Amino acid sequence: MKKKTTRKKGNSFLYTGAVLSGLMLFLILLGCFWTPYSPTAMDAAAKFQAPSWAHLLGTDNFGRDIFSRVLQGADASFLIALCVVGISCTLGVLIGGLCGYYGGLADLALTRLCDSITAFPAILLALVIVSLTGRGKYNVIFALSILFIPSFARVVRSEFARCRELNYVKSARLMGVSDGRILFRHILPNTFPVLLPAVTIGFNNAILSEASMSFLGIGVQPTEASLGLMLSDSQTYLQSAPWYALCTGGAVVLLILGFSLLSEGLQRRNGG
Repeated sequence: MKKKTTRKKGNSFLYTGAVLSGLMLFLILLGCFWTPYSPTAMDAAAKFQAPSWAHLLGTDNFGRDIFSRVLQGADASFLIALCVVGISCTLGVLIGGLCGYYGGLADLALTRLCDSITAFPAILLALVIVSLTGRGKYNVIFALSILFIPSFARVVRSEFARCRELNYVKSARLMGVSDGRILFRHILPNTFPVLLPAVTIGFNNAILSEASMSFLGIGVQPTEASLGLMLSDSQTYLQSAPWYALCTGGAVVLLILGFSLLSEGLQRRNGG
């Protein structure tokens, strides 16, 4: 009875996260092809208009449509997070898989390096890297990709180290199967149940990190829209135009909440 209850709760997390994430992904895709107004179009006569049918989320201090800018900002955050997770996951799987399978000095060095990097807050290390390389979204992608590699490498390394001692891997070695085939055709597919939740967590952290860095002014630069940059601009107008901060912050919360629930649901389903 206890196991059934746990599985049911896990499914509720998974379904809720899938719905929220799917809704946000639909809006992101919509923003790639269509927005009600140009996200950069200014209208001095329409400054600080409250939400209405003409402007669903109101307008900002330059008369720009907030809904259009939220769509574009969510699109920018999503693409940056997608690049970060894609690069860091690929390199993390490659490095962690090789170290976990072969072990030895390289495995020990990887473990110590991952411990050293994760000992510091990722956002602080990202700030240091961006301060050295310069502002902009491409440098943010570069910095976050480097910092996210250890999280994927550690997950994959532990799974490869566990699987290399299983009977099917030993049998493949005895049959003369090459190491490359064992790594990518036999062991790697068995890491997906633990790798997929790590990807969703990484995606969530990448969105939050990008928003934080743009909020501080070192991420996406004006005149491009970014949820973090819009939150930074809106804090000046919390009393005169509270919808600016609420709508932008709400988009960030929904985007992060969707992937958080999705990750929790995947972990509970795999553990249940």
